[in-house]
Amino acid sequence: MVTLFNTLSRKKEEFVPLTAGKVLFYHCGPTVYWTQHIGNLRGMTMGDLVRRTLEYSWFEVKHVRNYTDVGHLTSDSDTGEDKMEKGAKREGKTPDEIARFYIDQFETDTKKLNLLEPTVKPRATEYIDQMIAIVSALLEKGYAYTTDLAVYFDVTKFATYTELSHQQMDKLMEGAGKAEVSDPRKKHAADFVLWFFTAGVHTNALQHWPSPFQSLLVKDGEGFPGWHLECSAMTKALLGSTIDIHMGGVEHIPVHHTNEIAQSEAANGVKFVDYWLHNEHLLVNDKKMAKSEGTGFSLTEIIDHGYDPLVLRYFFLQSHYRSKQNFTWEALDGAKTALTGLRDFASAWQQEKRIEVEMSGAASVFRQQFTDAISDDLNIPKALGVVWDMTKADILNAEKLSLLLDFDRVLGLGLADWKEAEIPADLVAKAVLITSLRKEKKFTEADALRKQITDAGFVVQDTASGTIVKR
Repeated sequence: MVTLFNTLSRKKEEFVPLTAGKVLFYHCGPTVYWTQHIGNLRGMTMGDLVRRTLEYSWFEVKHVRNYTDVGHLTSDSDTGEDKMEKGAKREGKTPDEIARFYIDQFETDTKKLNLLEPTVKPRATEYIDQMIAIVSALLEKGYAYTTDLAVYFDVTKFATYTELSHQQMDKLMEGAGKAEVSDPRKKHAADFVLWFFTAGVHTNALQHWPSPFQSLLVKDGEGFPGWHLECSAMTKALLGSTIDIHMGGVEHIPVHHTNEIAQSEAANGVKFVDYWLHNEHLLVNDKKMAKSEGTGFSLTEIIDHGYDPLVLRYFFLQSHYRSKQNFTWEALDGAKTALTGLRDFASAWQQEKRIEVEMSGAASVFRQQFTDAISDDLNIPKALGVVWDMTKADILNAEKLSLLLDFDRVLGLGLADWKEAEIPADLVAKAVLITSLRKEKKFTEADALRKQITDAGFVVQDTASGTIVKR
């Protein structure tokens, strides 16, 4: 049994999918106008762990992770500049060129972090027709209204608008966003944009499409979608009107995901999502990550500091997805040491003569403990503890290797495929000679060779099958 903490109910619930054995999973992806920092990548890694855990538990997962390439303004309150256009102006490119460049960069990063490929990776601009269909349905049902600047969703028409965020509706209506309201015909401060008209504030928009929406002054409906609308349209088109799991960062709870629920359920007439999952933020030195302070680190910067990207992944595994995590270089060093340790174990066990063994009762206990941990709302830190307990246990190394590689289906550290850089042949030969000398009890000569290897910057390890050299 897998349990998940559902933000909607504020409690852990047994996960029961809509269709037995199958999972419909939507994960809010990046707005592709800039390099994604490691905080964004942590969120993506948490989504990867959700999928890996479900697949480990024998579910078939249809995983959609989108790219926002239009309509996400610099303020979540529907004001400011479109982030894609801001990026385009910054670099002297078109929004499409910006999107393609940063999508490629993001996918390079996710591959380095060993994230599984989503089943579908839609771009918002590919689903404009579906967005227009949703807005048309909302207008027809009386949930939306039109001004000369935009089509808005009327939040007072949706009775459970604050069910996810637990905000006080009266405060939202009275004060929230008033300082940023630039449309005098907007009915309520909390009403959000479904469709912007380019005839309004965004007359110089670089991306826009025709629509059937009209007002007293706007006749052709030319414009672009609101940010929240995009995820609703892509979810419905690719997964259906009701899905099992929707995930994103905690910052999405009060606005983005709240608005997704309202417009989706109002348009479709059915529940939108059964389980809402939200990951907490990554801090740097106990402070919010900020480009202005030089702490908005990219994966490239981590690599430039001499770290394998999977060291960062191991670091992410050490904290629960619903807990804040604090990044420091010292913590990353600790993750590097730990990952090296697991790689050393895998390498040593693989170098031993491989034998097929039936899993003992003692070994099976570790498998059950690992499964129990990941099934308890993805308690990956606890699962890591099980891994390390297993490495020290009095069971066969063949069992340890089998368990480690099995557990890595969830951890995603690439231990089955990992190979050390090639060791110089003369050092390998010396290690082989050390094994022979030790058997002949010529320990002085063996120690002299050992020193030559360590002086060259390598590590010598004695295993049941002989002496080996490692970097």
